[in-house]
Amino acid sequence: MIRVRFAPSPTGYIHIGNTRIALFNWLFALQHRGGKIKGHEKQSQFILRYDDTDSGRSRQEYIDAIAEDIAWLGIKPDEIYFQSARFERYGLVSDSLREVGLLYPCYETAEELERRRKIRLSRKLPPVYGREALKLTEAEKKAYAAEGRKPHWRFLLPNYDGKDPFAVQRSEVHWLDSVRGRQTVDLASVSDPVLVRADGTYLYTLPSVVDDMDMGVSHIIRGDDHITNTGVQIALFNALGAALPVFGHVNLLTSATGEGLSKRKGDLSVRSLREAGFEPMAIASLAVLTGTSENLVAYNSLAELSGHFSLAAVSRSAARFDPADLLNLNGHLMRHLPYEQAAAALAGQGIKGDKAKAFWAVIRNNIDKLSDASVWWPLITDKAIKFIPASYDEATFLQKAAELLPLEPWNHESCGQWIGAIKQASSRKGKELFKPLRHALTGRDSGPELADLLPLMGRELVFYRLTGGNLGK
Repeated sequence: MIRVRFAPSPTGYIHIGNTRIALFNWLFALQHRGGKIKGHEKQSQFILRYDDTDSGRSRQEYIDAIAEDIAWLGIKPDEIYFQSARFERYGLVSDSLREVGLLYPCYETAEELERRRKIRLSRKLPPVYGREALKLTEAEKKAYAAEGRKPHWRFLLPNYDGKDPFAVQRSEVHWLDSVRGRQTVDLASVSDPVLVRADGTYLYTLPSVVDDMDMGVSHIIRGDDHITNTGVQIALFNALGAALPVFGHVNLLTSATGEGLSKRKGDLSVRSLREAGFEPMAIASLAVLTGTSENLVAYNSLAELSGHFSLAAVSRSAARFDPADLLNLNGHLMRHLPYEQAAAALAGQGIKGDKAKAFWAVIRNNIDKLSDASVWWPLITDKAIKFIPASYDEATFLQKAAELLPLEPWNHESCGQWIGAIKQASSRKGKELFKPLRHALTGRDSGPELADLLPLMGRELVFYRLTGGNLGK
């Protein structure tokens, strides 16, 4: 059974980088999902696990937003957990580690630790914790307690011979990463991690490992900023006698300028991109495919995208998320979006009635977002809109063009007949002919072909625009 997880902290709206990790896990699960025959057991499961142990920063509104955002993208968790509901379990594991001497109390303040770090650096030693707390006597511990100091608790890494924890030696942890190949972390190069704070709350490492162990997570797909953490977590998995999951570390997503993304700053949040009018599959396609060897293509569904997703295709260098690419992919989706799928959203913009379907067929090739359609709809329906000619000569030309309008009914060929008549009656051609006509009818220098727009507008409205407010007869 393939079991993957997405474990966001509900301390802000998830950004596109968080979403990339969620999508990688979902697509991996989707690729291993069994058939849809009734009673057939799924071969993969996706877990949504809220890392809400930081009660001061975790908020319900962000929990709700994460659920809403990933659902909008098409991700449907099989199981949902909250780490804040599992403190008792973490306490039991912490106690078991204390009993065997793998979790030890430390009383240093942040200032004392920083001072020691600087001393080690000045001696050209790695700035790792020197395990001074292991040398404390019971009397010294009682003295600290009398001062009101409460200990934080560190996990004793297996980077020594098992007898003398101060005789640290190179201790390599190896794993075959499903993205980056063979990886090695030397536990002698890192400090014993703090698992429990002085106030009794838990840092990321312990809850994450315990949850992955208890929930049977088989594959951990996450950002490559966790590689060193993985070496430490493997040591903790081993200490708890748990089977190791398969790890895969994907390149981090940055902004177009190469800066890291931050939930606190609201960088490229899924919510803001949705509010800006981008389609979920444009976001998903770019989030997944950028920074890989795959071409940037906007796929129509996550199921389709899963056929072009591969951990082996992920680059080792950072992936830059460029909003310009997102706009291009979104425009591609618009150009292939059937009216039936767009109808509800169009109706919400007031685009409905007999002309709506034909309007969408014309306009979708000229917009990047579905919301852009609302700009064009009044141009083919609103008689109150008119555009002032640039000059007297242009007004005269437009009046003559209005008089040459063919009688209805109009079709796609009607425009060609009209343009032919204008050319014969004037000395204009090319841009000199088309530009004033287009501007008079739409107020724009570019857009859908006039041959497509004219039947939608109808003779009366076209005559009105060309003559600056006179109704055609």
